[in-house]
Amino acid sequence: MSTKQKRFFLSEDELPRQWYNIQADMVNKPMPPLHPQTKKPLTPEDLYPIFCEECSRQELNMTDAWIDIPEEVREMYKYYRSTPLVRAYGLEKALGTPAHIYFKNESVSPIGSHKLNSALAQAYYAKKEGVTNVTTETGAGQWGAALSYAAKVFGLEAAVYQVKISYEQKPYRRSIMQTFGAQVTPSPSMSTRAGKDILTKTPNCQGSLGTAISEAVELARTTPNCKYVLGSVLSHVTLHQTIIGLEAEKQMEMAGEYPDIVIGCFGGGSNFGGICFPFMRHTIKEGRKTRYIAAEPASCPKLTKGVFQYDFGDEAGYTPLLPMYTLGHNFMPANIHAGGLRYHGAGVIVSQLLKDGLMEAVDIKQLETFEAGLLFAKSEGIIPAPESCHAIAAAVREAKACIETGEEKVILFNLSGHGLIDMSAYDQYLSGNLQNYEVPDELIENNVSQLEQIIK
Repeated sequence: MSTKQKRFFLSEDELPRQWYNIQADMVNKPMPPLHPQTKKPLTPEDLYPIFCEECSRQELNMTDAWIDIPEEVREMYKYYRSTPLVRAYGLEKALGTPAHIYFKNESVSPIGSHKLNSALAQAYYAKKEGVTNVTTETGAGQWGAALSYAAKVFGLEAAVYQVKISYEQKPYRRSIMQTFGAQVTPSPSMSTRAGKDILTKTPNCQGSLGTAISEAVELARTTPNCKYVLGSVLSHVTLHQTIIGLEAEKQMEMAGEYPDIVIGCFGGGSNFGGICFPFMRHTIKEGRKTRYIAAEPASCPKLTKGVFQYDFGDEAGYTPLLPMYTLGHNFMPANIHAGGLRYHGAGVIVSQLLKDGLMEAVDIKQLETFEAGLLFAKSEGIIPAPESCHAIAAAVREAKACIETGEEKVILFNLSGHGLIDMSAYDQYLSGNLQNYEVPDELIENNVSQLEQIIK
């Protein structure tokens, strides 16, 4: 196939039939999650009261490198997969770089982002188990929209706690969830004990993903036949997202190239792991020299400025204790528009990989991300989500570095979603009303200083 081709697709028969579980191939396995009360390593059975049983088993599976995709889920994938791998000739020309830039376009899914890959799987497992209700949290709304749609596909009722600042900033994402039949509540709310406690302490709290998780978990624990589902951070979510990178592997082969650099924006780790882990297995098993870059916001820099420590995944302390890079479970991020990246911690797999030096992380300021987003929109015709702009900005940095060196490096990034429902953010950027925000080091130090007490 000619390398002059711009877009590369797979046939239905070529779609992956298994997800890739990188935990099986890691030399240093992630440290075990701990039970929040006993502080002992979790078993799958510990998770059954909150999560679907199959997801619980996948979460702690350290032995099976390949997990079968249920045929019912694969049939739903065929509605929008494979997503295209695109050679970004326009962006290359705009930058004047010798680099070859590719992006995996996950924005073509029915709800406009990669989140549907795991939502369909988790909704399927819930339905198969006889669950009738699911609940979750969402930041910018991509995950909430995906779960709302997947719940409707499999005949489930969905309740979504959306971070209050995003609920207010992104009303159309709320409308999308409601269109699919979900109940949407701004978080923190007065509908749960966790929400009431937070609002009593901070009446004008604008929320965080940690807060919304607490409320969703509490609802799952107190509602009959209801399970909690999660859009990022946990290992089984990232497992489902590896279909992105597995497709990209085959498509890069069709393009006649192999990436020197693979990039994903970073909130909790699902889209980063989804694009990177299938390629990373060649680094782990064969020594392939590829760089993997996680691009996070400077306002929520857990990978670049956080500490590696056991911490709760939510603000109220309902979740298991996770060994991760964290800013502290009570960290309240700035109200940036990349709402899906405003999370205090990182997934346990990514945290271990970063600790072992198999990947790297960069933090990027808000204005640089929107500048990169506008450049991408003008050169490729796609308006990216604010979250995806972080990956684009990191790719632009690497492509510009190639100008200096003259190297024809191959750069691959994941376009995790489109920004057509984020135009208010672009309006504010274009009118000069957006600002950069970096977390002061002393604030982070104060926030994480008490974490060691958690596991004592």
